[in-house]
Amino acid sequence: MQDVNGIINVYKEKGYTSFDVVAKLRGILKIKKIGHTGTLDPDAEGVLPVCIGNATKLCDFLMEKQKEYEAELILGKSTDTQDMSGEVLNESDNYKNLTEDVVRDTIRSFVGEIYQTPPMYSALKVNGQKLCDLARKGITVERKKRKITIFDIEILKIDLPKVNIRVKCSKGTYIRTLCNDIGEKLGTYGCMGYLLRTGSGQFLLEDSVKLMEIEKMRDENSLDKIIIKTENVLDYKKITVKMEFDKMLLNGNVLTYNMAVCEQEVNKSELVKVYTSQGKFAAIYKKTENDLFKPEKMFLV
Repeated sequence: MQDVNGIINVYKEKGYTSFDVVAKLRGILKIKKIGHTGTLDPDAEGVLPVCIGNATKLCDFLMEKQKEYEAELILGKSTDTQDMSGEVLNESDNYKNLTEDVVRDTIRSFVGEIYQTPPMYSALKVNGQKLCDLARKGITVERKKRKITIFDIEILKIDLPKVNIRVKCSKGTYIRTLCNDIGEKLGTYGCMGYLLRTGSGQFLLEDSVKLMEIEKMRDENSLDKIIIKTENVLDYKKITVKMEFDKMLLNGNVLTYNMAVCEQEVNKSELVKVYTSQGKFAAIYKKTENDLFKPEKMFLV
């Protein structure tokens, strides 16, 4: 199993941390080099792309992709964790005075670039310490607001005090903080009831597989059905190095335009997938001025 390279679209089940999923996969696949592409809270479920082997070099790249969630907003209540797993801090029934139109308009007002203050119960680090570890000790520290983007919010159902929403957003967005902030803007309180990640970049909920299914597929020698090859998640143009320049590629040297065969015209600053003359995916390069290609990430070493 040590030559496995690629991404598995894991369905993270409730009760597991993202680290738990990675640890369990290491045991199932007997591979140490595994990393996830974005933390999901233990109570959250859904899509968690996991990189294996040389695909771990893509973890940062995949984290940057747009996320999609379905969540339950509960009005009239706030908690220390901003979701229902925490201690209730405030309660009010003044949400009963809200009309559906006001709720809809207020929720939609969060679409666009906004600023969020990361919650204390999060994996972010301040001075080397996780905020959640400080929070459990009763310590609250100042957190800088971060700019995030809400691309869209679809309201699926309103049954006050509960509102079901679908959110498309940038990386770094805390949906429970969004729920908290919506509650405050409505003049009441808000927290998150449940969270389901339905998409992360090109990885979708309907294609995700649970750990138990992965273990079964391992036993049936059918893992190839769910492991997406590293190069197949990269939507870049392809160039193939001529045989006499294979060694230069594998050594991570700068390549000139005439050292490779380009299937399509490549523009300046464009990233490309580079293959050996034997058709093996080797690296990501970037085209610079003067028809040069410089290495960005090496995969076949």
